[in-house]
Order: sequence, then structure tokens, then C-alpha cells
Amino acid sequence: MFYEGLAVIVTAIGALMFFYALKLLARTGWFVGWLRGMLGLSLVVSGVVMGAAAFDLLSFKQVVIRKSIATLSFEELAPQIYRAVLVDSQGREERFDLKGDQWQLDARILRWPTFLSSLGASPGYRLDRISGRYYSLDKERNAERTLYSLSESQYGVDVWQLLQQTQSNVTFVDARYGSATYLPMADGALYEVLLSKTGLLAKPLNERAQSAVARWQ
Repeated sequence: MFYEGLAVIVTAIGALMFFYALKLLARTGWFVGWLRGMLGLSLVVSGVVMGAAAFDLLSFKQVVIRKSIATLSFEELAPQIYRAVLVDSQGREERFDLKGDQWQLDARILRWPTFLSSLGASPGYRLDRISGRYYSLDKERNAERTLYSLSESQYGVDVWQLLQQTQSNVTFVDARYGSATYLPMADGALYEVLLSKTGLLAKPLNERAQSAVARWQ
């Protein structure tokens, strides 16, 4: 609910800017009118950008600490080629063919300062990409690698990326990457991914995944 509420607030600010801009542009005059026109056009652009930012914020999901945010299962198609089935916290299923021996899942994370957290501003996340990796350093450097994007900003405004670029000047939110540690792919293996206070945490859920992890340790 927090990110839906935040998006509503941003949308409301953008709408106010937009309608005030229309009011300014409707007035007549000369130099003052020109200034009003420039200000109005600036507010129109700002309103549209705020609206796009609101929709981008809606793509983030509120974190419930220690709750599963995804599960991953694997089917071996050929040596070092696996079909990965990712199911997110809302039950959406995606399939990817990963090359290599290990997999990694990355997420974009928004964290808020303590005083905002006390008001109910929980961290938010958006699954970002999934990739495969070869255990052999030579293959990792020379063989074909696979990496898939899991989400994109749909309306031309990437709030997380903007926060990353201005991180040194922005203190009210922390935008960072979270990555699960590389874990082995194996036929029939099933893993669970959780979001902890330090980032993503992946753990095996069945015997085949546990055996694969044990072999790589």
C-alpha cells in the first residue's frame, strides 16, 4: 500500500502542475505572457514527468522481511544449458534458458531512513535481471553468456536510476542493487529467494538443490 500511496501523491502533484500550467497559458499578455507561457510549458513537462515517475514507482513491491519474493526451478536441457522457471511473489511465471553452471538473481531496492520507516515506509524492490555464469574462468571469459532483463520502466522515467545518479545529493532514500549469491544450476533443483535487511538471500528448497550446493562448496 505504501508505494501505491506514494504514486498517488506524486500523481496529484503532477496534476496540479499540469492544470496550473494550463491556467497560466490561457492568460493573454506580452512579455509577462511570454514568461507565463515559458513557466506554463515547464510545468506541463514537469507534470508529465511526475506522472511517469508515479507509474514507475508502482512497479516496486513493498518488502515483507523474510517473505519469499521468488522461486526458481531448473530443468537441464543439455550440458551447461538449463531452463529456469521463475515465479514471483504474485504468481507470475517466466521461463529463461540459462547457459553455465550457476545462476544469479538481481533486484533494485529502495530503502528509506529510520524516521520514514517508523511511519510505515517499508523498503521496496523490483526484480531486475537473471543471469548464468560458468564455473570455469576460461569459459566465463570466452563462452556465450546469458543475461535477461526482468523489468523495464515503461513511461520513459526510471526513478531508481535517477536516484542512483544523484545518490550523493539525495538523503531521503537509498537506491541500491541487491544480488543473490551465485548458486549452482541442477536438473530438478528448486530454490527460494528472500529479501533480507542486507540484500537478496537464496536457499535450496529440495534435495536436488541441496546436493548441488553441497557439491560446489
